[in-house]
Amino acid sequence: MRQSLAILGAVGAVTLGVSLTPGAAMAQSTLESVKERGHLNCQVGLPTPGFYALDADGTWSGLDVDVCRAVSAAIWGDPDKVEYQSVTSAVRFTSLANGESDMLARTTTWTAVRDTQLGLDFTFVNFYDGQGFLVPVDSGITSALELDGATICVLTGTTTELNLADYFRANGMEMTPVTNENVNVLVETYLGGGCDAYTNDKSGLAARRSAFPDPTAHVILPQTVSKEPLGPVVRQGDDAWANIVRWVGYGMLEAEEFGVTQANVEEMAANPPGPGVARLLGVEGNIGEGMGLPADFMVSVLKAVGNYGEAYERHVGENTPIGIPRAGTLNALWTQGGIMYPPPFR
Repeated sequence: MRQSLAILGAVGAVTLGVSLTPGAAMAQSTLESVKERGHLNCQVGLPTPGFYALDADGTWSGLDVDVCRAVSAAIWGDPDKVEYQSVTSAVRFTSLANGESDMLARTTTWTAVRDTQLGLDFTFVNFYDGQGFLVPVDSGITSALELDGATICVLTGTTTELNLADYFRANGMEMTPVTNENVNVLVETYLGGGCDAYTNDKSGLAARRSAFPDPTAHVILPQTVSKEPLGPVVRQGDDAWANIVRWVGYGMLEAEEFGVTQANVEEMAANPPGPGVARLLGVEGNIGEGMGLPADFMVSVLKAVGNYGEAYERHVGENTPIGIPRAGTLNALWTQGGIMYPPPFR
């Protein structure tokens, strides 16, 4: 994989009431621009285990990174034509809107304001989450309702900050937020005793805790205080590009539903067991060609990153240090009690 293009943090923050427009960045289609450049500019967050982790050799990996790799594979048949842009939460939407990034693949919540007022298009949900609280075990706190009067570490410029205020107001409690736009600073503040609790999406809490010196010394409280549908984002105004990102994601889910894996995808393409698999893998129909992609783009995607379930288990599943169960949760396939329900390739 290509190394991170930059740690971007100097761009002005975006306020929720200001609409962003892509302007000159949309003079040609995003797909044309990406092909001309020869690589995808894919925005991730500051390194976070499981979702966008950065190894010592500069290699990125994670559930959201696999979305970037999958889109690259769909376009070129090569998952590594990606420049990763590591961007703080406060400036992520600016960097996307002004054309620095072609897409955003990080734990970003789909909300009404973001979808309608910032010039953004959310494409699909690749992780259903909810906000929670992390506290030291030795604090004796067992419920978020025991945090009245606490100091809470929270990322500024996020829905997390707004949800925190809503939760305490709804429950008639007081708290003092400790804010920063850099998650690493917040985590160090929490570990150093600078706040009583750290709040974030529960997946983020599990990811951060997995890298603590002693993960067992910290507990995620049982309350889930928000809805956090997380997924990739593109600029408004280029529906064709949004379709590519969207259907790459849906294709990974459909592949899991059909039992198409990284190991068997070539065999399945050579001998499709049914018409649904044949359409998914480009043996029948013109779905890929209709998006400006090779007919067998999903074969390339699945060879590169596998289906959704494989990516989930590889990066955040129960057998990883993060250990987020999938069975019985919203992130399970609809056939297994969850709400991961891809529209059909037809």
